[in-house]
Formats: sequence, structure tokens, C-alpha cells
Amino acid sequence: MNSSTPNATYCDLKQFSKDFRSCHIYLSFMICTLGSILNILNIFILSTKQMRSPTNFILTSLAIADVIVMLEYMPFAYMQDRRTAYYTYGFASFIIFHAVFTNAFHFISCCLAIILAIWRYIAVKFPQNNQKWCSETRTKYTIFFTYISCAFVCIPLVLSMTINSPLAYKTPEGEIIFKIRNQTDLENVTVYLTSYRNSIFKNISFYVYGVVLKLIPCILLVVLSTLLIIELFKAKQRKKALLHADNKETKLLQKKKTNQKHAEKEKQFNRTTKMLLAVLLLFLMAEFPQAMMGLLLHILGDKFYSECYVPLGDLLDIFTLTISAINFVLYCIMSQKFREVFREVFFPYLPCGKVKKNQWISLQTVNTVV
Repeated sequence: MNSSTPNATYCDLKQFSKDFRSCHIYLSFMICTLGSILNILNIFILSTKQMRSPTNFILTSLAIADVIVMLEYMPFAYMQDRRTAYYTYGFASFIIFHAVFTNAFHFISCCLAIILAIWRYIAVKFPQNNQKWCSETRTKYTIFFTYISCAFVCIPLVLSMTINSPLAYKTPEGEIIFKIRNQTDLENVTVYLTSYRNSIFKNISFYVYGVVLKLIPCILLVVLSTLLIIELFKAKQRKKALLHADNKETKLLQKKKTNQKHAEKEKQFNRTTKMLLAVLLLFLMAEFPQAMMGLLLHILGDKFYSECYVPLGDLLDIFTLTISAINFVLYCIMSQKFREVFREVFFPYLPCGKVKKNQWISLQTVNTVV
């Protein structure tokens, strides 16, 4: 049994953290490399002429933010793995940059997911106003405002952190310690650590990170996802009513064909809504654990931070990066149009790559039957 277990108040994860750290850099590079490639494919496909729509503008911006986070995370994982880089001023500066940069772009991704949910809810709930309220121009301005405003929200994180140089010692084995352990052959060394400026800045940082960046997006995603699920259920009920009306009005063949066409469009529209709902739920899966950890950190204090929050940090990072990397797979599984455009762009000469464009239905023009 680990000797630190009796002193652990909340959890004893030092050994787990040490074991996971040994494979963290390999997992990070593998997931970030693969995720960057898949998200670049998302950007390329969603930006094609036939895929252009307000919804896909948001998904493209989402993929761009995810690529930026993954590309920045790889040098962080590399520097974290290099023990010689620990406690240097350059590494401490990079830690501050990484914390702010990653949180800013991850917050951008969260806000874009919320905007995606709002846009989809409008399309489902108010189809007659969808093209006006969620036009391409308005969507582009909203995305631009999201990128700028999210960066400003994270400014308190920069202001709350500083770099200190506490007294430290280096053992003959090269280990850096901060307390003398009855040893005489110790060397005084200069180390640099990041910390909060004071308790006020620490509390401000918590409310920005734990509440604004994590908890509020989770609450909004839960509410909007629930509303979308309710509207999908209502759409299913409308479909049953429409089929029932078709059975009664068999005398009007043309009207029946029209109703069937509407039913097919609504079926495809609902399928797209389910795909976007899956994207939102994946975001919720990534954000909820971090929101809960941040809340517990504020309630339980520094002991929870050192025993639980820090040891689980690498694992939470890997989980979040994995969620950000699998959107391409989700689109391929749940969107026929995405698959067809992918085949046409990358495999145009294969028989399966030939797509009949008249079969495509624009997400912007398909409305839910009321």
C-alpha cells in the first residue's frame, strides 16, 4: 500500500498520476495528430459549395477551434514530459499561456455548440422564421463575435496568475525539493512556479473558470438539448398524425404524394437534428466532469486540488481531446450528405463516389412540418 494513503483526505491518486504520466505524451500526440487531421477534413468538407449553410458555418468554426487546441496541446505535452524543463522561467511562462489559450479556445467551442443548439431549436420550433433569424450573414457575425468575446472573458485568468521564485534545493540525484530532509549535500537552486497573485485573484479565477467557462455552458447545453429532444418527440407525433391523415385521404393521390414528400423531408431534417444533438451531448460529456471538479475545488479547497484535481488533470485532458476528435466519425455515421460529399471530393472516380446532387436537401430550406 502506498505510504501516502493514511495522509490522503479525499483520494490517493499519486501512483495513478505517475503511471498515467508515463503514457500521457504518447496518447496526447496520437489523439491530437489524428484529431487534427479529422477536423481538417471536417473543415474542408463543410466548406465546400454544396455543404454551405449557416449550420455548417458553425460546425466549421467549431472544427477550427478544436484544431487550434490540439495543435497547441502537443508542445505542452512535450514540455511537460521533459523533466529538465520543469521549474524554468520559460516553462512557467508557457504554463500561463497554455492555461489561458486552451481555456479561451475551448470556451469558444462551447459557445459555438450553444449557438448551434439555439440555431437548431429555431429551425425546429420556428421554421417559418428560420431563414430570417439564422441567415448566413447573421451566423457569420455571431461566430466572429463569439471568437472575440470569449477571448475577452478569459482576460481575468491572465491577470490572476504570476510567476514566483521560492527557495528550493537540488539533491545529488537531481530531484528538486522545497523542504530539507536531514540532508547536508543539497544545492541551492532557483526555480520558477506559477501561482495566483492573491486570494482575491484566486476567487476571481475560480468564478471565471468554474462558473462562466464550465458550469454555465453545461447548464445551457442541458436545457437546449432537452428542448431539442422535446421537439423531436413532437415531430414524431406530427409524423404519426400525418400518416394517419394519409390513410384517410386516399382519394386525393396528388395530395398524398405531397404529404409523403413532406414526411420524407421532415425525416431527413429530424435525422440531422439527431446528429447535432449527438454533438451537443458529446460536448456535455466533455464539460460536465470538469465543471464538477471545478465546483468541488471551490468547496473543498487546496487539499482536493493537490490530491484529486491535479492527478486527474492529464486524464481529463485526454478525455476532452478524444471527444473533440470524433466529430468526423459522428458526421460520417449520421449524415448521408456528409458521406456523399466526402466520397465525391476524395474518391471522385470510384463508382460509390458518384453522387446525384438532386438528392441533396439543403439544411437551410428544409423545415419541420407544423
